Amino acid sequence: MVAQCLKPGVLSLTCAFLVASSVLSGQAQKEQQNPQTSAPPPRVSITPRPKPPAPDSTDEGIPRSRSLRVDTTIVQIPVTVTDPMNRFVTGLEKEHFRLFEDKVEQKVTYFSSEDAPVSIGIVFDTSGSMGSKLQKSRQAVAQLMKTANPEDEFFLVQFSDRPEVVVSFTRDAEEIQNRLTFAQSKGRTALLDSIYLAIHHMKNAKNPRKALCVISDGGDNSSRYTESEIRNLVREADVQIYAIGIFEPIGARGRTPEELAGPSLLSELAEQTGGRSFAVDNLNELPDVAAKIGIELHNQYVLGYAPTNREKDGKYRRVQVKLVQPRGLPPLRAFWRLGYYAPTQ
Repeated sequence: MVAQCLKPGVLSLTCAFLVASSVLSGQAQKEQQNPQTSAPPPRVSITPRPKPPAPDSTDEGIPRSRSLRVDTTIVQIPVTVTDPMNRFVTGLEKEHFRLFEDKVEQKVTYFSSEDAPVSIGIVFDTSGSMGSKLQKSRQAVAQLMKTANPEDEFFLVQFSDRPEVVVSFTRDAEEIQNRLTFAQSKGRTALLDSIYLAIHHMKNAKNPRKALCVISDGGDNSSRYTESEIRNLVREADVQIYAIGIFEPIGARGRTPEELAGPSLLSELAEQTGGRSFAVDNLNELPDVAAKIGIELHNQYVLGYAPTNREKDGKYRRVQVKLVQPRGLPPLRAFWRLGYYAPTQ
């Protein structure tokens, strides 16, 4: 039975119950090695994993737009659920979720837990300090793409002094990997500008679910956009941000204030969008972290609701998701987009 349910990186339903029981009893390792039990399993499977408003236009002629995925009636919120051992929990039902907007509970009218296709932008740092890190960073991109389903699409933004879309949307992973083969490290780090450009390019996406994977080794020191502008932008855009930060130790010499602020900046941007930020100090961990980001993107729930507040006032509305704890499992944790801007018309 286990062999039939098991797929790479995913435990069967029976194994999920055993893992939950082991967390509560303090004997997780022993029971994971003995997945046979007569106890009835819960309907949950678990996937392992490790631990000022912007102006209307720019001098580049690129318009700013609010691309939140809200039609006349429905707001959609992607949600990731994990257990205390930092593994993804799938198999939950709509009744396991409660959703609030500005502290007012909303009725979930749409629910999905399918592996829906995703449009993914790779935002890849090629600044001068990335020289020794480029090889593992390329491998990280390759591992991320191995988790894709056939309908996923990708584009590539490379940045140093300034960002550039070097590969537009494609389903051909080799096209992006081949382009990265010729990437050379030089120049400074225009991280904020690259995030802006990637979010703007995402307007051409074909899939309703969208995400950026940012791979960088430090904070910004060359952008024209400010942190506050990008914070506002990511709150407006319907794009999840996942960041892999390759950071030097805190005590490293020569680190600029921008580089010191890099981890907190990436973490804040990711949290706002319901994504995640990973700080990596061992280059060998890069491919594994990237693969787990890909797995997470394909193990999410989507909750949809028609807001009870129908005012088209353009104001930011905070969203909260609460879990109804499934019986027999340890406490679960949810990650979601923290809010959205209401339409203005």
